[in-house]
Amino acid sequence: MSKENFIKGAAILGIAGLIVKVLGAIYRIPLTNLIGTEGIGYYQPAYNIYNLLLVVSLSGFPTAIAKLVSEKRALQNYEGAYQVYKVSRWGLFIIGIVSSLGVLVFARSLVSFIGFPGAYYSMLALVPALFAVPLLSAYRGFFQGTQNMAPIALSQLIEQVFRVAVGLYLAYALVGKGLEEAAAGATFGASVGGVAALILIYLMFFLSKKSIKEEIRLSSHNNTEPVWDIVKNLLYIAIPITIGASIAPLMGIMDSYIVSSRLSAIGYTELQYTDMFGELSGTAQTLINFPQVFSTAVAMSLVPAITDAFTKKQNQRLNVTANAGVKMSMIIGLPCGIGLFMLAEPVIALLYASLGPEKHASSGALLEILAIGVIFLTLVQSFTAILQSINKQFHPVKNLAVGLVVKVILSYILIGMPSINIKGAAISTTIAYLAVALLNWRDINKTKIKINLINVTARPLLSSAVMALATGVSFRVLKSALGSQNLATLGAISIAAVVYVICLFLTGAITKEDLELIPKGEKLSRFVRK
Repeated sequence: MSKENFIKGAAILGIAGLIVKVLGAIYRIPLTNLIGTEGIGYYQPAYNIYNLLLVVSLSGFPTAIAKLVSEKRALQNYEGAYQVYKVSRWGLFIIGIVSSLGVLVFARSLVSFIGFPGAYYSMLALVPALFAVPLLSAYRGFFQGTQNMAPIALSQLIEQVFRVAVGLYLAYALVGKGLEEAAAGATFGASVGGVAALILIYLMFFLSKKSIKEEIRLSSHNNTEPVWDIVKNLLYIAIPITIGASIAPLMGIMDSYIVSSRLSAIGYTELQYTDMFGELSGTAQTLINFPQVFSTAVAMSLVPAITDAFTKKQNQRLNVTANAGVKMSMIIGLPCGIGLFMLAEPVIALLYASLGPEKHASSGALLEILAIGVIFLTLVQSFTAILQSINKQFHPVKNLAVGLVVKVILSYILIGMPSINIKGAAISTTIAYLAVALLNWRDINKTKIKINLINVTARPLLSSAVMALATGVSFRVLKSALGSQNLATLGAISIAAVVYVICLFLTGAITKEDLELIPKGEKLSRFVRK
């Protein structure tokens, strides 16, 4: 495949991924305004279980399928590549059947175990998705292996569009019947999206089947192997990736369980702790997802640049690129974290007007804590990308596991303190991200790469400090002058963005080399110079 086509495919997938993430982040705002924090308290626990059950088919297997298909096609063994797809499809079909039937039978037991029995209907609504999405992953893995990214991108977009549109529509239609039913309508959107994406990608596969069979017919290097050998190869690649990917949803489930059990132990009713968990996951946590859209993009851009320098053993370039990547992450993470901390309650009030002043205050307090975690999370993402690029992919998995243990222990202790209660979940999350970031940093500095945290954070931190001052002053002045908190919030955010960008260039935080690290950076660099 030509370099131009590769870049085109990567761009298609990258743009689709960005749109999907933005839609997913925005979706929660109208949903929370519609069904409130109590409704989100029924929605999120079911989604946490769903995400864990899908980790196998969404993370490890598509990558494993793509790798094996790509390897066999490189040897012109097109029949072998097609065999990998067929074996994978049957395996994922079985996973889909088992997981969907398992949830159908044990849904009530699952949600009762984690302490949210009101999430029963939401759990049932995800049963079709648990069957469709594993099959969908088999097709995505095959297309990725053939370096045809368009079907993957289109299926991702269709899945998310249907999830958002159908979920919001059903939540609106069912909210009159009750919050449990409305939350179930919202989660059913994921099932409709999964089925719609499966139908689309199957049609695209069906249309390409003729050319696949033609490749097989014309090749003289076709070869098949025992099914068990293919299964072993798939598992060898998929299992480590799956273990790493399962930690985040496990953290979500542990959050659900510990919040319900510890708050119940200190006297909160099921309705109260459901509502409080909805504040944590539906308002504060949703806003933390926005900065991740951009920090993830930087981390993804970092991988090929560092891999290239590492492969060519260019140690100086390796260090320069890695430090520049971490600095770019800080340039995103610091202002987002500090800005959300400064305007936590006003931002909650702006986006979730229907919740009322009391919940604006309590959700704002949670957001203040999680906003600090944004800074550590962006470090975790950039450090993880660096370690993966230099063949140290098991180190981030090990460190995430340590972070999970830290999170569980602190959550158990802090949430059980009446004066802290639900805020303990936010505090433990922030400290867990800090622990993982420090462990990743330590592992990187044991290699040929040395990350100087003072050098990479000093100028972005100075720029963020000036921005914080401008944010605080402008918010108070605008609120007094305009008499509207929402307008003052929007004005303060706009002023903060302008001040921050100016400070970045005045302090020299951004250099030409930094800009060239990101996609289309050369054009951006020329624009900045002008």
